[in-house]
Parts: sequence; structure tokens; C-alpha cells
Amino acid sequence: MIKILKPGDLTAAGRSVLAAPPELTAAVAEIIENVIKRGDAAVREYTEKWDGCAINSFEVTADEIDCAMEAAGPEFIGIMQRASRNIENFHRNQIRQGFIMSPGSGVVLGQRILPLGRVGVYIPGGTAPLASCVLMSCIPARLAGVGEIIISTPPAKNGSVDPGVLAAAKIAGADRVFKAGGAQAIAAMAFGTETIPRVDKITGAGNSYVAEAKRQVFGAVGIDMIAGPSDILVIADGNADPRLVAADMLSQCEHGADSIAVLITDSETLAGNVSAQIETQLKQLPREGIARRSVDTHGKIIITASIDEAFQISNELAPEHLEIFLDEPFSHLDKVSNAGSVFLGKHTPEAVGDYFAGPNNTLPTSGTARFSSPLSVDDFVKKSSFTYYTADALAKDGADIIGFAEKEALMAHGQSVQKRVRGENE
Repeated sequence: MIKILKPGDLTAAGRSVLAAPPELTAAVAEIIENVIKRGDAAVREYTEKWDGCAINSFEVTADEIDCAMEAAGPEFIGIMQRASRNIENFHRNQIRQGFIMSPGSGVVLGQRILPLGRVGVYIPGGTAPLASCVLMSCIPARLAGVGEIIISTPPAKNGSVDPGVLAAAKIAGADRVFKAGGAQAIAAMAFGTETIPRVDKITGAGNSYVAEAKRQVFGAVGIDMIAGPSDILVIADGNADPRLVAADMLSQCEHGADSIAVLITDSETLAGNVSAQIETQLKQLPREGIARRSVDTHGKIIITASIDEAFQISNELAPEHLEIFLDEPFSHLDKVSNAGSVFLGKHTPEAVGDYFAGPNNTLPTSGTARFSSPLSVDDFVKKSSFTYYTADALAKDGADIIGFAEKEALMAHGQSVQKRVRGENE
């Protein structure tokens, strides 16, 4: 049963803690060390142990991808192609150019935007392989100009990969796909094995082992974010249809038992009706068991005195997905300061963004929308600045540079300028 709270009970709404328990940290560290030392052999052993699959060759072949395109079927291929166009059109607007400037005579400054050389995209397997996440990661990487895009995803017991995932990989422009999952796949992409190449950055969400592995390899390789459980927050008033609000909340609950669904409303009537609708609709879901555990553990309805108070609480929680389920939603958009992605109005369920509209579905979770952003083209580039001074320009600024260096007691810094400005023998 979903919990109904007042704002004073807000601490009970809670947020997921990103820190891993010590036993998980230790287990992942052991996996990473083993993969570093033993490469493919370690990945192969873990794949057989946890995925129940004996792997001879990790890399998916061209024939397997061709078969996947056929197995996925023309209808689903068409849907993914249309979604891909929307995703590309949105993300193309994120492409940034470098700049060059001359703030004074003899000085040239600038910034270059450079694509990463190789990125690794992790796609989870399990009961709900996420072909949508293939599109959302690979398309912005391709637009950024990444040299090589590889995907790693766990195989089924028979050694196959979900046809939808492979078809999405082809549509999105991935270069190579590997059959490896879990922390061992993250370690393989971070440090390289005989078969799986080392990448510059790893993106994509997974289970707790994957999240912890990404945390531990960060520094040796870049990562997009540490993804916690998925969450949704709906702000609605008494005019909202409780059936639709409940349906939108359950769309996140079916992700996993640790998913979070919150409704904030100023209407006690809506709160009660949504609670009843959740119970009714849960019984109709194929993934009822998973969704029910999510609702019972993490489902919340918060009743506020006003809609303005609802936005204040929402900004404190910094949800991954925020639905403004109100009339005239654009009039409320400026009230939002912390949210991964915002869905406006009564005809824009979060699922529109998960699959089709264009904005990315890889979003900051666990309240990290306070300081982080959705996956974008920016995640697949690096910035490099450059500086040029003529002799006259250095002479003009030299005294200031030397003075700054001396104030920090870094005399060699100052001397490197002084020897140019005042002469080699001084």
C-alpha cells in the first residue's frame, strides 16, 4: 500500500543512498583486479558463473546482427528508426563549436572541442533489455564524432543477445558489440582485455555491481554518472485524472523493486483516489510483483497546502523524472530548479521521453539532479584550451605574472617569465 504523508513527514520520503555496502565494494574490487590480471579468462569465468553461459567468442558477429534485424521485425525496426530521428534531431542542437579570441595585441586564446576516441556503452540484460538506452547513448556519441563506439551487454544462457538491442546498435551506429555483463564488463572496458578494447569513457546503467564497478574504475576511465534506482515525481491538483496519475507512477515502479514513485498534490481527494487506482492497476501488470514491492517500500503521496509548496518539495527531492500534471504547465516551469527531465501537461507521460520524443532517457537519479544533467553530446567530447603570446605581449603582462608567482612562493614559475622578459642573464 502506498504511503500518504504530510510535508512534515518529508524525511520519510527519503532518497536512495549511493554508497555501496562494504561487502559489495570488496566483491567488485576483487572482480576488477581479477579482470586486470587475467583478462578474457576472468570475464569468461564470471560470464559462465553469473549468466550461465559458456562464451567462446565475446564479440557479436555481423551475421548475428543481421539475424537480429530480421528477428526484431519490420514494425519494431520502423519504430526505432523513427525514434532515432527524433533523438538525433534533439541532440544535434547540443553540438558545440570551439572558439578563438584575441583579447589584446599579440595574444591569441581559444578552446577546442574534441571527440573522445573510444566509448563503451553498457546495456543491461535481464527481464527487460533496454534497446532504447542503446539509441540514447550511441546517437549522441556518434553526433559528437567519437572514433569508436562499443557496446557490452550480458548474453542469455544460450549465448545470444536480445535482438532488439542488436538491432538498435546497428540503427544507432555502434561499431562493435560484446557479450559481457556485470562488473566484469565494466572492468574489461576500463582496462582492456585481449578481446575487449579499453575505452576512454563508460556510459549506461546497470545493477548495483555495475554501479559500484563504475565508481571504482573512475579515474582510470571517465563515466557518465552513478545511476541509482529510477524515480518519478508527479505534481498534480484536484483536476487531475487519478487513473492517469497512477499509471504514470507505476510506469517507474515496474523498473525494479527499488524504484521510487512520488505524487505531490494539494488535494486529499486526489491522493485517496490515486492510492486506490494504484492498487487496482497493480493487479493488471505482468510485472506486478516487482511493481508492488516498489510501491510498498518506496511509494509516497505527499499532501501539501498549495501547489507552490509542491514545487518547493520537488526541488528538494530533485527527481529524475518530473511530471507537471497541471493545466497551463508552462506557467509552472520556471518554478523547477532541480529535475533530470520535465514532462509538461496531462498528455505527456514519462514514457514519451523514455522511448520517442528525443530528449535523453539517461538521467541523474537519487537527487543528483541538484548538480548533474542528462546524458548529452557534451558527455562524449573533451575541451582543450590553447594560448599564444608574442614577445611584446609577454613583456606587457610579465610583471603581473611574476608578481602572482612570487605571491604563491613558486619562484621557478616567475623565473620562466622573467628570463624571457628581462633577459637571459638577469
